[in-house]
Amino acid sequence: FQQPADCPDFSSRLQEQQVCLERVTSSDLGLSGTIQVRNVAFEKQVSVRYTFNQWESLHEVCARWHQSIPAKNGQDQVDVFTFFLPVPPFLLQLSTLVQFAARYQVNGQEYWDNNRGKNYTLTCQTHPLKMPRECEESWIHFI
Repeated sequence: FQQPADCPDFSSRLQEQQVCLERVTSSDLGLSGTIQVRNVAFEKQVSVRYTFNQWESLHEVCARWHQSIPAKNGQDQVDVFTFFLPVPPFLLQLSTLVQFAARYQVNGQEYWDNNRGKNYTLTCQTHPLKMPRECEESWIHFI
């Protein structure tokens, strides 16, 4: 999927849903990302619910507050939260799907960004590491 923050309707989706995934990146350890929420109240909880097996079982991680973005153009102040989803190494070799959605709880209400009902979905893949040509004949890789 395209990074949500790069979509032209990102601001309108945030206003409509109250919560919107901003960006996600992957590494060998898992997925990291940012979520924007409308600052409706001081007390709030942001989390990411995810699964590796088509929602037969699920996991949830709390996101942490990162920064506030001041109100502009008549839109409310926005808070940015960060999250990390650990991906077990054994799953990386199975081309497993990781599906997730962002959850925002505030003022007794619950709001979701689940990619318009499709969930955000990534496929775990491994990529062979290629040694730089200048290192191929170096002794350093034997140490």
